[in-house]
Amino acid sequence: MLKGFFNVPKPQNEPVLNYGPNSPERVTLKAALEQGRSYVEDIPMYIGSNEVRTGKLVEVRPPHDHQHLLANFHEGDASHVHAAIDAALAAKADWENLAWEQRAAIFLKAADLLAGPYRATINAATMLGQSKNAYQAEIDAACEFIDFLRFNVHYMTEIYEQQPPISPKGIWNRVEQRPLEGFVFALTPFNFTAIAGNLPASAAMMGNVVVWKPAYTQVYAANVIMKVLIEAGLPAGVINLIYVDGPVAGDIIFSHPDFAGIHFTGSTGVFQNIWKTIGTNIHKFKTYPRIVGETGGKDFVLAHASANADVVSTALVRGAFEYQGQKCSAASRAYIPASLWPAVKANVQRDIASFKIGPVEDFSNFVNAVISELSFDKLAKYIDAAKNDEGVELVAGGGYDKSKGWFIEPTVLKVDDPHYVTMREELFGPVLTIYVYEDDKFDEILDIVDKTSIYALTGSIISQDRYAIAKATQQLRNAAGNFYINDKPTGAVVGQQPFGGARGSGTNDKAGSMINLLRWVSPRTIKETFDPPKDYRYPFLG
Repeated sequence: MLKGFFNVPKPQNEPVLNYGPNSPERVTLKAALEQGRSYVEDIPMYIGSNEVRTGKLVEVRPPHDHQHLLANFHEGDASHVHAAIDAALAAKADWENLAWEQRAAIFLKAADLLAGPYRATINAATMLGQSKNAYQAEIDAACEFIDFLRFNVHYMTEIYEQQPPISPKGIWNRVEQRPLEGFVFALTPFNFTAIAGNLPASAAMMGNVVVWKPAYTQVYAANVIMKVLIEAGLPAGVINLIYVDGPVAGDIIFSHPDFAGIHFTGSTGVFQNIWKTIGTNIHKFKTYPRIVGETGGKDFVLAHASANADVVSTALVRGAFEYQGQKCSAASRAYIPASLWPAVKANVQRDIASFKIGPVEDFSNFVNAVISELSFDKLAKYIDAAKNDEGVELVAGGGYDKSKGWFIEPTVLKVDDPHYVTMREELFGPVLTIYVYEDDKFDEILDIVDKTSIYALTGSIISQDRYAIAKATQQLRNAAGNFYINDKPTGAVVGQQPFGGARGSGTNDKAGSMINLLRWVSPRTIKETFDPPKDYRYPFLG
């Protein structure tokens, strides 16, 4: 084994390409999109060293063009969950005993592959499979995932460097960071390819073995992630990618004695049910499992009377409607002072009227489709109910059409009741609800913002009054794990704004920071005494 204290490359955020007209990255991405649409891909599960094909095919279709077949993936059953766990445990000893710098090299290589030859492929897969426009795919599937990999390697070294500051004469104190005893289950969402890749990769980087189940609506890009990791040299069995019904996987995984932790992003209800199941089965596990989850959000924009109307409206339309509002951090409720509302309303209506809506292949479209028919129907139901409510004004949008794809118009509602259902419940779509308050009620509205929702993920204050900013920052300290001043509540960057919330939004273990990686290791303190005592008697006995 190599010996040395190795310095890893200093991480820097991956530059975001702009995909402007005639740019080389635009040409390459257009070609990748055409290539992706030119054939039907056959997607296997990856269990140990095997590509597993069951013949039970599930179709993958672009949300913005549901008549087109992109791929089929092979769905598994309970036997494949058992096989994935067995493969992970079989790989565990070799993987956790591999020198940390060898593990680091794999994920650093994966980052470089994503930044180079796979950049257009991963972006195109995310655009086609998850209906993201070119810019949203670039900041997610390429840049954020690359940042996760590179910064996590850096954080890993910082964790290993942390040692007891004092070793008295004759004693050497040290700490080692062991991987968890068992396997980690990564359960990942559809909306961010970077999250889908980071949840299994961050746990594996720290020496753990992983069973990974992605959302069915993200399998198309998840397959690319797995190909990149394999090309980067990830040994067989370290991460096992399976496509199995959630309850089937859960019944097996959350009863297995070697279950050591879950890395989760998804809905609050699912996460709470998982937590309950783990608690019920706690006597079955060899160790107390680590439970790490980022769940829902009902994220707010609070404007103060001193705010600039253009800043407010831009934060609203970007924060609420980029990627069709399908971000855990998306602005979905806003509080606007009455004096600003006429200007903000006019700006928002103007901007939304300028939006183009359509497929991702047309780069002029700002808004694309929501992820599925299930999401479409849910959103349409809320919009229809709002249209028929006397206490709701339809400010913009309100239309929807699923003849070609799952298209929901960006919709803005103004409500008379700050506790109206769309101010409280997470919709996960392009629907923004606004409450207009009297300028002199700022203190009261702070209390309403804090107490209206069960969630506490992101939020923002927009103001030019520093006293108002200070008051909001203090009073809303528990209302958002990521708090923004004079900006939209989306767009956290790895290494700059570690991401996560509390309350109903999760365990706040901050993806993109050392905090998260510490959840995937179990420290052992070692004390070595060089000249140990040879008589039990202490001096005081004399």
